[in-house]
Parts: sequence; C-alpha cells; structure tokens
Amino acid sequence: MAFAESADLTMYYRAAGPPDAPRVVFLNSLGTDCRIWDDLILELGGRICSLRYDERGQGLTQSPDGPYTIIDHADDLAGLLDSLRWGPAILCGLSIGGMIAMSAAVRRPDLVQGLVLADTADLIGPREFWDTRISQVRADGLEPLAATVMDRWFGSSYCREQPVAVRGWTALLARAPVNGYLGSCAALRDADLGSLLGSIRVPAVCVCGSEDQSTPTSAVRRLAERLPDSTYREIPGAGHLSPVERPDEFSSILLQFLEDRVVR
Repeated sequence: MAFAESADLTMYYRAAGPPDAPRVVFLNSLGTDCRIWDDLILELGGRICSLRYDERGQGLTQSPDGPYTIIDHADDLAGLLDSLRWGPAILCGLSIGGMIAMSAAVRRPDLVQGLVLADTADLIGPREFWDTRISQVRADGLEPLAATVMDRWFGSSYCREQPVAVRGWTALLARAPVNGYLGSCAALRDADLGSLLGSIRVPAVCVCGSEDQSTPTSAVRRLAERLPDSTYREIPGAGHLSPVERPDEFSSILLQFLEDRVVR
C-alpha cells in the first residue's frame, strides 16, 4: 500500500501504468473510495498512467471531523500531486470528484491539462436535501441509507441484472467512515461553483448516464454549455455512477477525449 502526505493529511493512493502514457487522476464519488475505478482501469489497460486516491474521509485516507469544503478537497489533491511530483495531468472526477476537479483547475491550473467530468454539476442538490441527509445519517448511521440509495447510483437494468454487485456496493457505502461522509455532505451542501466556470481554461468533456437521478442529464448538459471549452456525452441506460456501471463506454469517451483534445 502507498501513502503520501498532503499538508497534515495522510492519503492513500494507487499509481499504475506506463510513465510515458497520458497521466489521468481519478476522483471518486461520495460514500465510495478509489476502488470504484478498478474496472475502468482494467478496461483502459496500459493506454494511460493512472493515479487513484481516497479523498479525505474515505477509504484509507485520514478522516478528520468535518465539515469539509470543496476547497479542502481541491487543496488535498494539489498537495498529493505536489508530493508525488505527478502533475500536470487530466482530472477525471465523478460527482463530488468532478466538483473537486473543477475547483483544482481554478486554484492550481499548473496541475491540470484537461477535465473529464462525470455525473456532476456546479451545484448538486438544494441545501435542504443535504441538511436532511446529514440529520438522517447522524441519527441512524449509513446502513439504512445504503439500502435505499442504489436506485440513485445505478440504472434500472443494472439493479435488475446485477443484484450481487448491487449488494456489494451497498456494503461499501454502509461501511464508509461516518464522519468523513458527513464532512463531504457539508462540502456538497455549501458548494456552488457557478462563478468559477468561466475561469476554467482547459478542455473538458462532461459525461452523464441517461438515468442519473442525482445529477440529471439537464444539469450535466448545462454544465457543458457553461464551461468555456467543453462537450457533452451521454451513456444510455446508466445511472449516477456511469463509469462504474459502463466502464467500456466510459473508457471510449475518455480515450477519444485524450486523442482529440489533450494528447498532441
């Protein structure tokens, strides 16, 4: 296992792939960890050099008490890349990971070559939604939530055809660090990146599952329209965790983006 220091935070990461290939950093979603990218990394093979890590409050990275902010997360990423001397790179972020990637592109543009923004937006959910979720998790923990949230994470066909996988993903969320989950809920509640979008100068592709209930296609399409240099791609039948559910289709979008917009 590999660990690095970012400011006062000890972070877990995995790096793989040929060092001369395009560098891609993967940022996971709320209530998960860097393992969600495993199938996508296998699908991509040796065509990229990948860096996956557990964000603060997730997996094997330290889980300080919250609340957190998106800036906290973006600075953690910058500190990790500085520590590893790993930038510049393409950032591929899912949900809150996409918000972190956008914030990092503004705060540390020297580290960012391009953005792959999956099932994310500049504003995710109303404040009241996150306040309610924080109250529920404080009262009951993550296990009751995990049993109900899979319909938001995945498309209907995946839930119907992959019941064993869905049970596994349910267990992943149920076992997440509660204080870390609450910290990042607060970060999502308080984050509105709309005013930053015009400052993002790197190319981007915004990807959304057609059945995403958390960041619906209208929100992700609107994000693509507001970014200065962006395109929109949709994955039919996928839910909120589209790169997890459809790694083959997602890898094709990512590789095409690298070929067309980033790798010269």
